Amino acid sequence: MNHFRTLFLCVLFALFGAAVAAQGANVAFGAVKADPSLPVEVTADNLDVNQEDGSAEFTGNVFISQGEMKLSAKRVLVIYEKEKSGIQRMEATGDVVLVSGPDAAQADRADYTIETGVIVMTGDVLLTQGQNTVTSNEMVVNLVTGTAQMAGRVKTILKPDGN
Repeated sequence: MNHFRTLFLCVLFALFGAAVAAQGANVAFGAVKADPSLPVEVTADNLDVNQEDGSAEFTGNVFISQGEMKLSAKRVLVIYEKEKSGIQRMEATGDVVLVSGPDAAQADRADYTIETGVIVMTGDVLLTQGQNTVTSNEMVVNLVTGTAQMAGRVKTILKPDGN
């Protein structure tokens, strides 16, 4: 019911046009709050490591999991902390799909800062929650709180369940 209420508010916001597009819409994301301290598992067809700048580029059928969070893309660049003791951030590009619990989001790009648990998705963002969808230019997902902020011409389509 909480998801429905959030999406209903998004519809109301979308009806008010540009004012809402400037402010964006808040939505719930993921049934379970994520833990950014959990290990990150990456699988891909190829891996190129750059020792000079402390990065690793995964290409081809990249799949990343961290607890309940799953992300797939054509390419993911992993940037390590300067001390090389852990991952600082990841940049995913090409058919990016983020899944957390029952929610899924698609975009052209996703930038994930591990320490904060924040993912910024940009480029034709599509959020699917059950039969309901929300589109925008950008979505900022906070995996720790299980919330997301959508901005940039937010549009939603709600389908009543018929009950």
